Amino acid sequence: MANVQKYDGNVVKPTTQQTKLEDDFSAVRYEGNYGFDSFLKQGGASSDTDVVKFLTQNNMVSRADKLSLKTEGFACSTLSVKSPKGDALFGRNFDWQACNALVVSSKPSDGYASVSTVNMDFISAGYGGSVDRLPEKVRTMVALYAPLDGMNEKGLSAAVLMIEDSDNINQNTEKPDITTTTAVRLLLDKAANVDQAINLLKQHDMHASMGLMVHFALADTEGHSVVVEYVGNKMIVTKTPVITNFYLAYGEKNGIGTAQSHSRYDILMKQLSKTTTMSMEEVRDAMDSVSKHNFKDAESTEWSIVYNQSSGEVRYYHRENYKKVYTFHVE
Repeated sequence: MANVQKYDGNVVKPTTQQTKLEDDFSAVRYEGNYGFDSFLKQGGASSDTDVVKFLTQNNMVSRADKLSLKTEGFACSTLSVKSPKGDALFGRNFDWQACNALVVSSKPSDGYASVSTVNMDFISAGYGGSVDRLPEKVRTMVALYAPLDGMNEKGLSAAVLMIEDSDNINQNTEKPDITTTTAVRLLLDKAANVDQAINLLKQHDMHASMGLMVHFALADTEGHSVVVEYVGNKMIVTKTPVITNFYLAYGEKNGIGTAQSHSRYDILMKQLSKTTTMSMEEVRDAMDSVSKHNFKDAESTEWSIVYNQSSGEVRYYHRENYKKVYTFHVE
């Protein structure tokens, strides 16, 4: 793994080699075609296994890699707000056990440039073996199909958050199929705003990975912020500036989720009730206020992100160290 290229102290420009920022936190740059249009044209995938099958059949990975994808339970928070200057800002926490995170800066030949984040522990090689044993180009390729959050050059931000519920999402019509993470990739590559993102999701059958119930936080430069949820396999869109891990859609599922997710939601909403704007630093502090060290449980906030959707700046904070920032730009 190469040393990361930096300039101006904390601004990171990743290379085509996966570059280590600190333990369990790396970055990589990919430019060109990674086959996502072909993936969509052949019908997408209705499971993580089918995603791997597509990558293998198209010679993006080898059968010998014995690759598999998995998605396990995780807790998260998001916040959408304007800055005093009118910039659209979006905050995101990813809460899980200690994991190997990869920031992917991508510029596809057939879509929008973006910066996204992948939990590489959700990718395994050979009967549950470490992904580290895979060739680096294979790790990068599969990471492009496994983002959990990100922002593209148009300022569209997307993040997946889990809901603790026994129901699943498994739409079954004649539409092309997408999974949890390929949905995020679809939106980052193809959607310029929330309306376009919603329309893209409507055009596909959603299949949540590993039987986990999830919902999607979407926000854009115009200040539109929504959660997309699936109740009885029906897509429901709800306007909201804050999303955690319970249903926000009105109806039978409203409020179902963990008690802690309600606490995090209330904390963020209370802060928004006191101010109509926040700086990037204030969004960082807001995400810190709902990070896992405040709740004394076994998980940690593995990464926090503050996106400036208007400027393309992305600030990462790793494992609740809010004094150390890694700054990327969507380009």
